[in-house]
Amino acid sequence: MRTAQDVMTPVPSLALTDHLTKARKMLRDDTYRELYVYDGKKRLRGYLDITDALRITDTRSNVTVEGYLKEAPRVAPEDSLEQVARVIREANTDSAAVVGPDGIIMGGVLLSEIFPILITRNEIRGTVADHMTRKVVTCQEGDPVTRIHSLIMESGFTAFPVLRKKKLAGIVSRRDLLNAGRVRKALGQADTIPVEEVMITQIITVAPQERASAAAERLVKHDISRMPVLEGSVLVGIIDRHDVLKGLQVKE
Repeated sequence: MRTAQDVMTPVPSLALTDHLTKARKMLRDDTYRELYVYDGKKRLRGYLDITDALRITDTRSNVTVEGYLKEAPRVAPEDSLEQVARVIREANTDSAAVVGPDGIIMGGVLLSEIFPILITRNEIRGTVADHMTRKVVTCQEGDPVTRIHSLIMESGFTAFPVLRKKKLAGIVSRRDLLNAGRVRKALGQADTIPVEEVMITQIITVAPQERASAAAERLVKHDISRMPVLEGSVLVGIIDRHDVLKGLQVKE
């Protein structure tokens, strides 16, 4: 059976003294949602993510990452992928750090990498309705991106369905805000840019009565982390990889 060390990958890391603006650039230029932070002896001290990077809009800021650290989920090299998934789900992150007995970071395991393996070798119970999040925070296509920035900071959610006359029109994520240069400028200067100019309009959806396993397969096929749930044309929920993991029936 494959373990954490079999699938771990080098994850970009930062020193405690690095500036948050450096972290923002690394998160913008790469596919990672989290960065691990080490001390002078390369021991894991914590992590920060895209939400933290969005907190600083001044590119000249000399704020260091140390003040933004959160406790990092960690696993041992010999832990099974099911154990890794459990740690990631409990931490509500998209990765876990692989740490040796001396506390030194060896690498990271990405949920996006192990998710396809987990859903093929374990049963997923129930329907989408059994696991989806029903209380969905949404926005309107005409809302300013500053509202999305505020929603991310206040709610902790990472993406929001965008509505047009109560119908799903798109989805906008924290990475969309981080990647768009003019948006970063707007956040710093309070300029108004509507959500519709940065949202994604090609949306993959699922119905609440579909099997959770079907939703998992769709997440893998389209390489996405979450999907809106539609009852007809009405938005009734959202389901992501973490929701699917809750329905995982691990084979002994």
